[in-house]
Amino acid sequence: MGVAERRKSGRVVFERGLKAHMMAIDGTWRRPCSVEDVSDVGAKITIEGEFQGLNLKEFFLLLSTTGLAYRRCELSWINGDQIGVTFIRNDKKKREPARGRAQHASA
Repeated sequence: MGVAERRKSGRVVFERGLKAHMMAIDGTWRRPCSVEDVSDVGAKITIEGEFQGLNLKEFFLLLSTTGLAYRRCELSWINGDQIGVTFIRNDKKKREPARGRAQHASA
């Protein structure tokens, strides 16, 4: 599936941007940002403040002030103060409960 096709599939646009934060995987930096649009596979984000020199290859997008709602992201593109990210899915979490139930049932 090409980039143009992915952009058309279920993208939600926030007219004023959804306030959020970006945070390094190891917690060494945090920046305010706005989510401009989002889909099942990624988002377009406007970063507030300086971000040159930060490791943007992989980071967390914090969607709540408590940090309980977040997505792990990897950088897709940069254009000025806007970036495109792809959400990293952890399929292991989906498989572990099924395995756990199977082991529990056979015990």
